[in-house]
Amino acid sequence: MNKNIYFVSGIDTNIGKSFTVGYLARIWNEKGIRTITQKFIQTGNVGLSEDIELHREIMGTGLLPEDLSGLTMPEIFSYPCSPHLAAEIDRREIDFSKIEDAADCLSRKYDAVLLEGAGGLMVPLTRRYLTIDYIADKGLPLIFVTSGRLGSINHTLLSLEAIRSRNIHLYAVAYNLFPESDDLLIRNDTENYLRTLLSEDFPDARFIRIPRIEMP
Repeated sequence: MNKNIYFVSGIDTNIGKSFTVGYLARIWNEKGIRTITQKFIQTGNVGLSEDIELHREIMGTGLLPEDLSGLTMPEIFSYPCSPHLAAEIDRREIDFSKIEDAADCLSRKYDAVLLEGAGGLMVPLTRRYLTIDYIADKGLPLIFVTSGRLGSINHTLLSLEAIRSRNIHLYAVAYNLFPESDDLLIRNDTENYLRTLLSEDFPDARFIRIPRIEMP
C-alpha cells in the first residue's frame, strides 16, 4: 500500500477517532494537502458509513463522489460489534483485497488518505488476526488517538508497547481534548507525561491536540 495512507486507531471505541479523522482532513485540506478519508471496516450500518458522514460534516463538504461509489466505505457490516463478529453474523468474510484496492485508488487521486479503523488498536478482524497485525503487515504509518480522561494513560502505555514491539511507524499521537468535562488536572498531567515519553521513546512522532470541533 502507498505511504500516503495513514491508519488511524486508538485506545478504545468512542475515543474520538472519527472526530480526529474529520478534523485532520479539514486542517490538511486547508493547508493545501488534498486529503480524503476512508473507513477501514464499518459495523452497525447498512449501505452508508455513519463515520464517513461525520467526517464530511466536520470537513464541511457533504458526501463526495468517492463516497457514493463506495471507495471510502468498501466493507460495511450490519451488526454494531467487532469486525470479526460482525462478519460472522452477516455470514461473509472481510474482503481485505477490496479494502486495499479502494485505498490505493484513493491514494492515487489524493495527497493523503486517512484510513479510520474500527474500535481500538487490538480489535480482532478475524478470530486470529488483529487490527495491529494488519497495520504492521501493510507497513502503514499510524496516527494513534488517546485522551486525558481517567484511565486512558494505562491503555495508551500498553498500546505504545505493542506498537514498539511490532516496529510500527508511529506518525503521531492525537490527543483528544473533548469532552471538556474531563478532570483538567489529570488531562494536563497526562498530556505532559505523554509529550515527554514521546520525545524520549518515539522522537519522530508528532503530538497533535484535537480540540472541541466546531461544525461548519
